[in-house]
Amino acid sequence: MLGSYGWSSGQFGCLNDLWTRESGWNPAAENTDGAFGIPQALPGSKMASAGADWQANPATQIRWGLGYIKELYGSPCGAWDHELATGSY
Repeated sequence: MLGSYGWSSGQFGCLNDLWTRESGWNPAAENTDGAFGIPQALPGSKMASAGADWQANPATQIRWGLGYIKELYGSPCGAWDHELATGSY
C-alpha cells in the first residue's frame, strides 16, 4: 500500500518500527485510553471512514492509518520521528 500513498518501500522500516511499538501489528490491540487497532486510532471508530469492517480487517486499519500519517506527518518516517520525539504520533 505504500506506493499508493506516494512512498517508496524505504518508508516501510519506519512504519514497521512505529506500528510494532504502538500495537505489535495486532488489529485487536486496545490501550487503556481506548486507542484501537494497528494504527492505534483514538477513538477507534475514526477508522470507519476507511471501511465498515474497521474493527476486524487489518487492511482497512492499515489504509486508514496510512492516510492519517500522510495527512499529519507526510510520511511514515515523519510519523516515526514524531513518535521518537514525543512518545506518540
